[in-house]
Formats: sequence, C-alpha cells, structure tokens
Amino acid sequence: MKPRWIVYTSMFFISAVAGTVDYGYTDYTEETSQLDYKDPHWCHPQHLTNGEVTCHSPRGRGYRSTLGSRCEMRCDRGHRLIGRSSITCLATRRWSGTAYCRKVRCHVLPLLQHGRYTCTQGFMMDSRCDFTCNPGYRMDGAPSRICQHGGSWSGGQPLCSDTDPPKIKCPQSRIKYADPSKLSATVTWDPPTAKDTADKSLEVILVGQEPGSEFKEGANIIRYKVYDQARNRAACKFIIRVEVRRCPELPPPLHGYLTCSSDSNNYGATCEYHCDGGHERSGVSNRVCQFDRSWSGEPTQCVAMEIKSDVKSVQALLDQFYEKRRLLILSAPNISDSDYQMQNIMIQKSDCGLDLRHVTVIELLGSPPRETGRIRENLLNPEVIEGLRQTFRISRSYFSMLLLDHLGLDRERFITPVSSDEIFSYIDSFLMEEEERERLELNRDFCEEVSEPEPEL
Repeated sequence: MKPRWIVYTSMFFISAVAGTVDYGYTDYTEETSQLDYKDPHWCHPQHLTNGEVTCHSPRGRGYRSTLGSRCEMRCDRGHRLIGRSSITCLATRRWSGTAYCRKVRCHVLPLLQHGRYTCTQGFMMDSRCDFTCNPGYRMDGAPSRICQHGGSWSGGQPLCSDTDPPKIKCPQSRIKYADPSKLSATVTWDPPTAKDTADKSLEVILVGQEPGSEFKEGANIIRYKVYDQARNRAACKFIIRVEVRRCPELPPPLHGYLTCSSDSNNYGATCEYHCDGGHERSGVSNRVCQFDRSWSGEPTQCVAMEIKSDVKSVQALLDQFYEKRRLLILSAPNISDSDYQMQNIMIQKSDCGLDLRHVTVIELLGSPPRETGRIRENLLNPEVIEGLRQTFRISRSYFSMLLLDHLGLDRERFITPVSSDEIFSYIDSFLMEEEERERLELNRDFCEEVSEPEPEL
C-alpha cells in the first residue's frame, strides 16, 4: 500500500455588503502523493503590482517560493493592501492567500454651489482640489483640499457667498419747464434696470414720485435702490429740476388794477386790466406771459371816463354811470343856503376819498327859471335836472342829499349836512364789496398825502 499524505489547502473568497469589501479565506484539505522541500519553485513566484513582496524560505535567502516559504505583502504609497499581508507556500503548491494593492481614493466631493473645483488626480490620494467661486461671490474657507493617506479630505468644504452688490444706473438729471399756466411739470422717464453677477431676479424700489406725475417748481430728488437675494444693496439718484419761466412783474395801471391767473407772472398766466370807477380802459383788455418771458401786447392805461353832460334825458345820463360809479346828488334851494355851503366845503375837502370810492357828485341848485344842475363845471340840461328830481323825488324847497349805488338805486338820504367820515363809513360798510375794500385799504394813504387841513367853519 502506498503512503498517503494529507495536505491543507485554503480557498479565497470575497463578499460585498453595503458598499464594503470583505476578503476571507477558507482552508480545506486535499491529499497529495509526494512533498518536495527542495523544489525551488514549489509555488509560483509572487508579484504584487504597486507593491513589494518580501519572502523568507527555510532554505535561505536565495529561495522565494519553496515549500514553506513565507512572504510579507506591502503596498506602495497611495495604495491600500486588499487581502492577506502574509502568505505561505503550502504543500498543495498554492499560497495560503492572495492580495493586491488598490489605489487609495477619497469620497467624491460635493458640487460647490456658485462655484467649481478642479483636482490634480481626481479623487486619488495626494490629489489636490482647488476651489474657485463664480464672479460676484467670495470664498469662505480654505481654497483647496488634499486627499490624505487615510482616504479622507483635509480641511472642510468651502462656501461661496454673494458679497458683490448689484449695479444700477439712474437716468440723467434733467431740467423741465413748467407747463403753461402751471407751477409744475409732468415728467416721465424710463425706470433704471439693475444687474447682478449672481442673481437674475432683483428687487428695484423707487423712493419718490412715479414717472408721469406732476413735479413742483424746484429740485425734486428721485432715488432708486435695489437688493439682491443676499440683501446686498445698491442705490442711485437723479434730480428733476422744474423751472417756471416768468415774465417781469406787470405793474397795475394808474387808476386801475390787475387780476391775474395762475401765479400772476408765470408762463401762460393771463392778466386782465380793470379800471376804477370813473375811468375806462385805453388799450387791450388782457396780456399773456409768453414762453420767451415777455408780455403780449402793449400796456393799457386807465383814462378818466368822459361824462357827457349835454345829454337830453335822465336815463342817458344815468346809463353812463351804471355799474361804474356811485352818485351823490346834492340839492339846495339856492347857492347861499347855509346847509349847502357847509356840506359843499366838506365835499370839496373829501374829493379824493369820494373818488377812491367811485362817487360822482351832482349838484341841483335853485328853482326854475334860474335852476342849475352841474357835474363839476359841466352843466346839465333842464330836462335832465327835472328828470332827476322826478325820478328820485328831490324837493327844491329844502336842503337834501341822496346817495345812489353803482346800479342807480336810492340807498340813503340826508336832510342835514354830514361829515365826510360819516359818508365814507356808510359807503364802506354797505355799498362796497370785499375786493373794493381791499383796494381802498391799499390806496388809503394816497388821499392822506394829497389832502390839506380842513379849515374851521
């Protein structure tokens, strides 16, 4: 019977669970008929790619794969040993295990939001990955990471933060002339557009009036501001200056006044001439302030109203005063009447005040056939004198004084002389409108300057 030898042989197996690799070995036995410890190549020679094999044989250094040789496996830098680090040449003419060197890899780096990275050797050991941010962003953290020997990256993942403010450009400042007859102007413009290196959607905010609205005279500041998603802010402004073109101040006429629209002397304003009672316009009725800052037409004058005393009827006489002058009709039996003389002196001294109040004095003196009627030095026809007495029931037998308003209505009668102050007070209080009172107040000093002291009676 031939001798039998029992030989132990190992089986190498690999299992993969949850992304990791397990390497295991199972020894098993098989029978062989003969062992030869002297065979220098009992097992095939070991070679480790990207690594180094160091073997020790019972027969000495010159042997690497004899029966019983033991080899140590070591990988080069940048590689990790997968399998057994020490194997033995078995009787089965096989090694007790296998191994190989696999490159050390780090995990895949996540994408850099608002930036990118480039690596020298991908995700292998010693590879350096350099990070850069998109324009408009600043890097927070280290600008590079290195895949280390243990398969982990150095440092932490950097971030790209938006620190660049958006850009916005406002329209040019401008001068706008006020619209005709206005102290303001309607101004429009194209709203500015904003740009940002990081964001496409930007919030532009207007601080001020909207385009197309009315802007008052002077400087109007319009501001815009814009924010990006990181709340970086930018702003711009421009000025809308509204100028009102003005004509020189238009002086009122002597014995008259002006009423003007708008602001009285701005472009488009219209000024209308009015004359005081007893005066009438000589010239244009109104003038307009033009774009070239000059007034249209020529200045208008207020000339004394021409009273026609030689009319044939009382109606023709009164029509000349209708809505223009008030009448104070003074009647006396004769020129030597004491009440008349006293009243006449006071009227003469108050002539300026009466004229300011648009009052014309008519005197009726005596009885037919020597009866006279006059307006200053202008004599009236007998028919007109009789018409006045009949119309207003004025007696010839005693002194009386009648005050008519500018519509020719009988407003007050006096049968004894009254002072000029009493007459003025009544006219100012009951016959004058507010606008007339205001103009009277402005011209009151005129009469005080030209008046003389009233002599004692």
